[in-house]
Amino acid sequence: MSTLLVIAKSPVAGRVKTRLTPHFTPEQAAVLARAALQDTLDAVLATPARRRVLVLDGQPGPWLPAGIEVVPQCAGGLDVRLAAAFAQADGPALLVGMDTPQVTRELLARGLDFSGTDAWFGPADDGGFWALGLAEPDPALLLGVPMSLPVTGEAQRSRLTASGRVVRDLPELCDVDTPADAERVAAAAPGTRFAALHSGLCAVTG
Repeated sequence: MSTLLVIAKSPVAGRVKTRLTPHFTPEQAAVLARAALQDTLDAVLATPARRRVLVLDGQPGPWLPAGIEVVPQCAGGLDVRLAAAFAQADGPALLVGMDTPQVTRELLARGLDFSGTDAWFGPADDGGFWALGLAEPDPALLLGVPMSLPVTGEAQRSRLTASGRVVRDLPELCDVDTPADAERVAAAAPGTRFAALHSGLCAVTG
């Protein structure tokens, strides 16, 4: 059975979801980030996997549920940190971030099924990607890929196919980066902590 990896920042005001301000205060942005992370970890815990590992920038807090291993993120650019996250797995692995609280057990389980494929790619609608699954993790598949750009997803998927791997796609999801993203994701996943908190905060902010 495979490993589920989540790469995330601790939900500390001023360090996470800074693009949600000034629409939300830094404290409110951190609360939304914590909810998104908790929703993600709920889906991870509900998904059959051999290991569930949170690769964390910062310190764990009371939001961390039982059943999740925690390892620190390494220093370096995002490509370096993603490659190092995959090094935590000693076999097939699926990596996701904390920006898609709408993710479900069904989507994660699909990305852990490597029968007939070498890699899974989950595109994000901002040009990045929300999930990457590798039957045989290899740092060379990530190192040097330009990150946090509109072409990141295209570049990452091209790196996979250029290596000769068979790649299958997961559905495109919206990452929560901006207030507009937050509104869309909350509407798409009304049963999540994220949606409930977003609704409450919007009622306060008007």
